[in-house]
Amino acid sequence: MEPVRTCIGCRLRAERSALLRVVARNSELVADEAAVLPGRGAWLHPTFACFDRAQKRRAFGRALRVSTGLSTQTLENRLNG
Repeated sequence: MEPVRTCIGCRLRAERSALLRVVARNSELVADEAAVLPGRGAWLHPTFACFDRAQKRRAFGRALRVSTGLSTQTLENRLNG
């Protein structure tokens, strides 16, 4: 049985393989494809809808426990293709 995580965008639970791990690196959100980067991570469905919802709810800062602003450009480019 695979571990279950919660998407910070839609708040639905899903298997770990269906979600994308996101970490904060140098005040920038980075997609952790292999889920091996150090530090606290947040899980997100790899869709722009969940990304947009998480951004509107300011969920990235809370989930990653970061008080400074985070640049989302790299993650947004990855989700847009």
